[in-house]
Amino acid sequence: MTRRVALVTGGSRGIGAAIALRLAAEGADVVITYARAADRAATVVKEIEAAGVRGLAVAAEASDASQVVAAVERTVAEFGRIDVVVSNAGVAPYGPLEDVTLEEVDSTLAIHARASFVLAQAAAAHMGRGGRIICIGSSLAERVPYPGWTLYSMSKSALIGLTKGLARDLGPRGITANLVHPGSTDTEMNPADSQDAEEERRYTALDTYCSPEDIAATVAHLAGEGGRHITGAAITVDAGTTA
Repeated sequence: MTRRVALVTGGSRGIGAAIALRLAAEGADVVITYARAADRAATVVKEIEAAGVRGLAVAAEASDASQVVAAVERTVAEFGRIDVVVSNAGVAPYGPLEDVTLEEVDSTLAIHARASFVLAQAAAAHMGRGGRIICIGSSLAERVPYPGWTLYSMSKSALIGLTKGLARDLGPRGITANLVHPGSTDTEMNPADSQDAEEERRYTALDTYCSPEDIAATVAHLAGEGGRHITGAAITVDAGTTA
């Protein structure tokens, strides 16, 4: 991926940070966005630059479409191009169906579905052949084994249609669009040593959590030469939860 430029939203921690660092290790210059944790984003940028490539952190709220577009424009202005975008920024609303508010619905859909659409639309305007658009979904978009996740699952399942549509719209230009569905992954949002972890682990075929690096490896494959003929696909990395 030498001389390619990648933008990863929500890249200051967890899966996003792992993706950013893996793409940097593959030779790409990497821009990350963050919502609030400027200090953590700066640390990730230092790690990106330690790989011998360029890094940049841009403050951008995924729920604000104008800030998503601005992050794309900043990337192109600073690095001269954009080849890979990874829509990773997300939230994890959880709770009884009757307690979900319309404000939560609007916010979650804005962060997961609308932001991914806007990011793809803005980035595609600058991409040439070989461009890659990758969204981070969830195994809960395909199967919901326990209650409390209706809103989250709905918002992530929207990315399936987005990915297939993008593949058709952008395929003639040589741009691919794919979706990676993580299962239970050891992050601050869902630590492998939490009180609910044993229950989640019980649903996997491998009796284990994934690591952020597991997800990053699949993203790197799709972003690199190995992914040039993969488009419109949803790849699940979930230790067999949806098996």
